[in-house]
Amino acid sequence: MPRNKAVTRDGIDISYEIHRGSGPGRCVLVHSLALDAEFWAGTVPYLIGDADVLVYDCRGHGQSGQPAGAQPVERHADDLADLLDAVGWQSEVVAGASMGGCISLAFARHYPQRVDGLGLFDTTAWYGPDAPKAWEERGQKAMKEGMAALIPFQKSRWVTEAFLASHPQVVEAAIKVFTANRPEIYLETCRMLGAADIRDLPKFDFATRIAVGIEDYATPVAMAEALHALIPGSSLTVFDKARHLTPLESPDRVGAEIKALLDGARARQAKKSS
Repeated sequence: MPRNKAVTRDGIDISYEIHRGSGPGRCVLVHSLALDAEFWAGTVPYLIGDADVLVYDCRGHGQSGQPAGAQPVERHADDLADLLDAVGWQSEVVAGASMGGCISLAFARHYPQRVDGLGLFDTTAWYGPDAPKAWEERGQKAMKEGMAALIPFQKSRWVTEAFLASHPQVVEAAIKVFTANRPEIYLETCRMLGAADIRDLPKFDFATRIAVGIEDYATPVAMAEALHALIPGSSLTVFDKARHLTPLESPDRVGAEIKALLDGARARQAKKSS
């Protein structure tokens, strides 16, 4: 389905959609690696009673531009700032999952004045000293064997076997998006995640909520705990019966975490104006 387009400062088209809600809040959601804005289809219905919800395809993904070469996480953060400028949003709740969580965290580091609340799902600020090698190997596998060769590995990490059996259509839709990615773009995004180190953070003045699946093998609970320790005042929730992509597997619980951020942002704004 055609979406709206915004243009970044370096000339890349970003495809986006705004789901108009009935509440006064604003929320932007950032998807996981090699997926697209439809990643949030299960979560959006839980939010539109409280806010307008903006979803978009990150550069190199979906219907957005596919630039060649390195695309560091800071560039993705700038893309989000440019997109928000294009739609006229000055501040909002920002939430992301996995890669989208890294981008959201980088955005919060560089543009804290534009964040009313931060949701970090299945996210780490740093994948560790061996990350560049591990992510390079994953990207090179895609280059040599194609995106489909990664599917058995991805499926085992994305969701639990129980969810795969009960909601096969959700996983199949994600697989269709995943395998449509160009391997050379995927490789560069893997390199971006391998190189990402967002541990040097200012003290945030907004609420931060962190959540992770108890069976997450990609960004395990220990990484979420380290992120929680890195952000004073943040909350940490561990979802039972969930793996890496909690917005796919637990959209209701993810929605509740984001709704709490929206409620908190609204209360802070009312206090400031009283």
